Amino acid sequence: MEKLVRPVSMAFLFLFFCFRLAIAGHDYGQALSKGILFYEAQRSGYLPSNQRVTWRSNSGLNDGKTSGVDLVGGYYDAGDNVKFGLPMAFTITMISWSIIEYGRQMAAHGELGHAMEAVKWGTDYFIKAHPEPYVLYGEVGDGNSDHYCWQRPEDMTTDRTAYKIDPSRPGSDLAGETAAAMAAAAIVFRRSNPAYSKELVAHSRQLFEFADKYRGKYDSSITVAQKYYKSVSGYYDELLWAAAWLYKATNNGYYLSYLGNNGDSLGGTGWAMTEFGWDVKYAGVQVLVSKFLMQGKTGEYAAVFEKYQQKAEFFLCSCLGKGSRNVQMTPGGLIFRQSWNNMQFVTSASFLLTVYSDYLSSARKSLQCSAGNIAPSELLAFAKSQVDYILGDNPRATSYMVGYGSNYPQQVHHRASSIVSIKVNPSFVSCRGGYATWFSRKSSDPNVLIGAAVGGPDAYDNFADERDNYEQTEPATYNNAPLLGVLARLSGGHSRYNQLLPVEVSPPKPVVKKANAVPHHGTANAPASTSTEIAIKQKATTSWNHEGKTYYRYSSIVTNNSSKTLKDMKLTITSLYGPLWGLTLLSSGNTYGFPSWLNSLPAGKSLEFVYIQAASPANVAVSKYTLA
Repeated sequence: MEKLVRPVSMAFLFLFFCFRLAIAGHDYGQALSKGILFYEAQRSGYLPSNQRVTWRSNSGLNDGKTSGVDLVGGYYDAGDNVKFGLPMAFTITMISWSIIEYGRQMAAHGELGHAMEAVKWGTDYFIKAHPEPYVLYGEVGDGNSDHYCWQRPEDMTTDRTAYKIDPSRPGSDLAGETAAAMAAAAIVFRRSNPAYSKELVAHSRQLFEFADKYRGKYDSSITVAQKYYKSVSGYYDELLWAAAWLYKATNNGYYLSYLGNNGDSLGGTGWAMTEFGWDVKYAGVQVLVSKFLMQGKTGEYAAVFEKYQQKAEFFLCSCLGKGSRNVQMTPGGLIFRQSWNNMQFVTSASFLLTVYSDYLSSARKSLQCSAGNIAPSELLAFAKSQVDYILGDNPRATSYMVGYGSNYPQQVHHRASSIVSIKVNPSFVSCRGGYATWFSRKSSDPNVLIGAAVGGPDAYDNFADERDNYEQTEPATYNNAPLLGVLARLSGGHSRYNQLLPVEVSPPKPVVKKANAVPHHGTANAPASTSTEIAIKQKATTSWNHEGKTYYRYSSIVTNNSSKTLKDMKLTITSLYGPLWGLTLLSSGNTYGFPSWLNSLPAGKSLEFVYIQAASPANVAVSKYTLA
């Protein structure tokens, strides 16, 4: 065999790893693990025996007591000690959606069980907060008194009043989002805990009925939430959101007809959005309904669902910069919407781009934008670029996930992480004393808030790592929730199953490392070109361990079996996560051509290229070629 590429020294390749250059971009599996761990630092209530964030302890143990209800548990939303129901419910919905779509990838990293525990910590609390069909507690504590104090949760002396909605003080947005969270979680637990799943569905049905029957904005009833989580978008989007999730969880035609009959009047077919998050759910509804459409689950409402899909694609095109009204981007390439916790919009948009990419791939369709047809791979590539920016590929070379990489925020705006652990120093930290002693410190946090995605940089990629810079250094549970799904997808490569088929989340199993399934030597089970004239063979030629992970060097041989000269060859390579040598990247996507020193391949000759990754072989196929 004649080799037409320059030999690559294995010593050089190993040094490539040691110096942490761009090997496989980022360790998405590690980021996934850290991102899930963050939720254990946000827990309120009695912490379990398997609590891994050991610098935290029990807190909020009297929540709800003055109202005669047990509201112990749940999550603190961000760097404070308040339990806000609306963002908490959105968080649980999005973790559940991440599991529903990419639970298999989470399981491959041994993280499915932890992700499901994160969901259940939230839904256990929601069950407590919903003691009657038309009663839902939507907040414990209030932001005003809480923000006056800087105390770790274990020392809280702030007011813990519980606020509720009921028929006389409605909150359709809060009840609708909580219904969505419980319905999505019911899908997550359907196989592993069917009794719990049915309980969640029952609560979800009641909450949806409550939301629809007694309509009103929750922040008109729980007015203390207005300064922190004001429902600007109203509640129409949450009614559709809840109906979509209940249809997905129950397959009940009533919820399908609700989406069909109310799509126009509630804005699902009319609102063209450029954001998705805890307040504005329209883009999420539209993507979810688009999936129903692509699955053929439209009933008599195909025409209505197509209008939902048009608006879903408007959102996606705007994110890609291919639409008629595009989102703002920083010079470094990050989606930018607002200076205060911009990261929430980045992660939520990245999630919708990721799942829609897989929906389109499964349906063998493309995205229709005003700039033209967009391949599914472009959506995923853009989502990946956003995640890579978060993990450190940005002008500041800063990871905006705490604990990931070597350069990440050290002064996070977070009470618990910025104050010495009560287990290290049990001395009481007073309300104002915490500001004087801990908040004003210019040194790093005593407790690393591993996995927290902070607010992130400004419109010009600038970032100040300062504790009082809450707009940029405060994390939030709803920043991480959609990010988990994208990280799981990127860590697992191709999903290897049709995203439009019915999904069942299997009970967590012991992790099976990918390395065990990768051949150390010999021919790899990688797809070859369908052409008989151009043959592709791949094999793993060597492997080595580095920092607990096994890396493989793959050799790919492209052979011209025809009697003519091969010209203008293009290869499509997917599931590639490491560096590649011996080809020329033709675009920002996954298309490659001849190396710079070669413009054709004579009859009977072969071309070799190599790549390295800690995963199974990439998928290599000939997408175009000319024989002359």
